[in-house]
Amino acid sequence: MIVSKVIDLPVCWGSRDFATRATNRALIATLIGWHGRRTGSLTPPLHSAQGVLNLFESLSDKLNGAFARMTGKGRLSEKDIDKALREVRLALLEADVDFKVTRTFVRVVKERASDENLFASLTPGQSVVRIVNEELVNILGGDTEGLSRGENPPTVIMVVGLQGVGKTTSAAKLARWLGENDESVAIAACDLRRPAAIEQLVTLGDELGVQVYREDPQESTPLKVAKNAVKEAGRNNIHYLILDTSGRIAIDDELMHELEEIRDAVNPVETLLVVDAMTGQDAVRSGTEFQERIGLSGIIMTKMDGDARGGAALSMRSVTGVPIKFIGVSERLNGLEQYHPDRMASRILGMGDVQTLIEKAEEQFDTEQAAVLEQKMRSQGFDLNDMLQQLQTFKKMGGMASVLGMIPGMGSVKGRMDPKNMDEGRITKVEAMIHSMTPGERANPKLINGSRRKRIADGSGTTASDVNQLLGQFRQMQKMMKKISSGKGRRAVMSMLEGR
Repeated sequence: MIVSKVIDLPVCWGSRDFATRATNRALIATLIGWHGRRTGSLTPPLHSAQGVLNLFESLSDKLNGAFARMTGKGRLSEKDIDKALREVRLALLEADVDFKVTRTFVRVVKERASDENLFASLTPGQSVVRIVNEELVNILGGDTEGLSRGENPPTVIMVVGLQGVGKTTSAAKLARWLGENDESVAIAACDLRRPAAIEQLVTLGDELGVQVYREDPQESTPLKVAKNAVKEAGRNNIHYLILDTSGRIAIDDELMHELEEIRDAVNPVETLLVVDAMTGQDAVRSGTEFQERIGLSGIIMTKMDGDARGGAALSMRSVTGVPIKFIGVSERLNGLEQYHPDRMASRILGMGDVQTLIEKAEEQFDTEQAAVLEQKMRSQGFDLNDMLQQLQTFKKMGGMASVLGMIPGMGSVKGRMDPKNMDEGRITKVEAMIHSMTPGERANPKLINGSRRKRIADGSGTTASDVNQLLGQFRQMQKMMKKISSGKGRRAVMSMLEGR
């Protein structure tokens, strides 16, 4: 992807929704202002970016390297295609993608790319990239698959998995996700082997305001808890009941028998397996075994923000036949996202994920807030209170690196951004400095002289140099807000990103 692709972002300038348009203009202005005017003058490539692309960062770099050598050619020979696909094959295998999945993927892409009747509106190189994108969507799962709903409440969702994969936390995250979609939810603590799991679930339930059904582990069984919870949820007209079941260090007959008993007794509408993306093909093997023994309707893949290879996500659907329905992108309770194969493929290929960016932005701002923000951007009324709000918005959206991964063309820029500025700890430090300011100083930073800077630094546990850096970033951000909100916004972004 080329950097100038950013100026075509429909989410920033073409969106019909005012709140979305204004909010995302501000987000991009914040990104550029925060990291500095000239991306070319920034530090060496970032190696530890946060966000869901972490898992695919190496794969993404290698795929884009293979395609970069093709896109400028007016005609592709069979040798060109073979060379590029050889690099693709190695990249997939190094990412721990299943060998059979890789072999089939490369064969299908080659067959389609060898067809002389490629897309008329694209160059041959672009056509190959498009084919790779389409086939990548296929191996990632094809269409997005949501949760099913039973005819009568409660719809029972049985959450299964091995110990240590994040099963209990995922059950709570799923409850939160359903609650945000205006569904009434309850959770049943069916893991009686690990008393800490019950207490953990109760704590999470209290935090979410979700009822947790539990019974004394000494007097009950997982089967009894599940059956009683279904009856209680039915009486209370609960829409969704999530069963957090027992786990094991490894799959054994006792575990499977317990799960089979619960499945047969409560007839769950959904049976979701939680797997750890960091475990690679071990996660795929777990998926295969659980599917064969108890039957699965979907998978929750956790730790997609980790640094391991992404082969499990790329292999899971093809090997097990079971769709990934959700991914865990952070440890926070809001760190569960519905899985969209097309969006994931787009991000792996450096094409961004505009739709998810829109959805995340819409969660943070309403039309009234956006109108105020747009006016401040135009009138240079943007102050440190607004800067604080923007940085907190990034944190809620998964962090700066995560947002960058959703913007087309920004992947190449991300590598030249200072890792310290991508660190959430840096944002926390800035929050402390702004909170140490008086209301007048936040509204008018020009008031902040030497003595005030020392007071702010002392109050926030930072240094005067840190305060100076913050004020410099604020001034740059303020300039970008003004430029992006004007008719010169597109040219301003292109100029900033290309270091002019």
